[in-house]
Amino acid sequence: MKKIIYIIPLLLVLVLSCGEDEPMTVVELDDTPYTLEYGNLPEPDLPTDNALTQQGVQLGRMLFYEKMLSRDNSQSCASCHNQTDGFSDTLQFSLGVEMMEGKRQAMSVFNMAWHSNEFFWDGRAHLLRDQSLKPIEDPLEMNETLENVIAKLSDTQMYRDQFTRAFGSDEITSEKMSLAMEQFMLSIVSYDSKYDKYLAGEVQLSESEERGRLLFETEYNPFFPDMSGADCAHCHGGANFENDQYMNNGLDIDADFADIGREEVTGNLSDKAKFKTPSLRNVEVTPPYMHDGRFQRLEEVVEHYDLHIKQSSTLDPALIQVADNGGLNLTEQDKIDLVNFLKTLTDQTFLNNPEYTDPF
Repeated sequence: MKKIIYIIPLLLVLVLSCGEDEPMTVVELDDTPYTLEYGNLPEPDLPTDNALTQQGVQLGRMLFYEKMLSRDNSQSCASCHNQTDGFSDTLQFSLGVEMMEGKRQAMSVFNMAWHSNEFFWDGRAHLLRDQSLKPIEDPLEMNETLENVIAKLSDTQMYRDQFTRAFGSDEITSEKMSLAMEQFMLSIVSYDSKYDKYLAGEVQLSESEERGRLLFETEYNPFFPDMSGADCAHCHGGANFENDQYMNNGLDIDADFADIGREEVTGNLSDKAKFKTPSLRNVEVTPPYMHDGRFQRLEEVVEHYDLHIKQSSTLDPALIQVADNGGLNLTEQDKIDLVNFLKTLTDQTFLNNPEYTDPF
């Protein structure tokens, strides 16, 4: 018994001594800039009031994959924006925490720095930071309050430390959350597809892919059929294969409009059934297609533009011309070639980039 009495104080002294010798970790602001890689894409117009930093991007990445953002801690942003699916959802309509369907197909999250016409299918979020918070409070999605999310995150030392590294203070606010998630989403870039390598002279397109490229880029000309193309670049042009516009692409006649789209935001009748033109990069891995996910296959999309454009009051003028003249008059080989070209826009580097994966 005496040995036990003498040994315990000795152990306490040793433990206390070891604790005193260990250096304490001090968490401080780290504003080391984040280097954004974007290959041969045009220089992005990044926000001047939210410069990308390594710690800010990392915090945004953590929040993007954090399930505490949802009411029952079961879903994160990544639940509906999966990297292997081009940061989109292969379900027609994503399911929220209450297993209720969303109203529109989940849009892809990449190359957001090259979008200059707001966010969501209808553009209801002016900035990317605004977009980042809306799914949290949407009853069809995460169905949580920002106050509850802040409380949950504030109760976690890991997040208090990371907010300090990113913003210089461990105080967690919805504004800081939105800025961090904006930084991470801006860091998600796709620029290394086969098409990009073709432009750089590194690879050659197959005969079918090249024919598809020419069809994609050549304007529609009903008066000279032999010279006419599919004119896809009219809406999906430029380095990001979109045009920063809201358009009615002929899915329905006026009587069948189930979703008024952009009009809900602007209140302008001329915006009825118009939706944001999405990028076609990685389109091979982002089915289903259109704002309502009505098409499961790229072949269906091509078929729509070839023969099934429907006239309506706000249909894009270029598509009116196609509809009035009986379609694009594509052959079966033309359709195959177009789809094969679209598949050259798939970027395996982006789809497998470890910097975008779950950090936990």
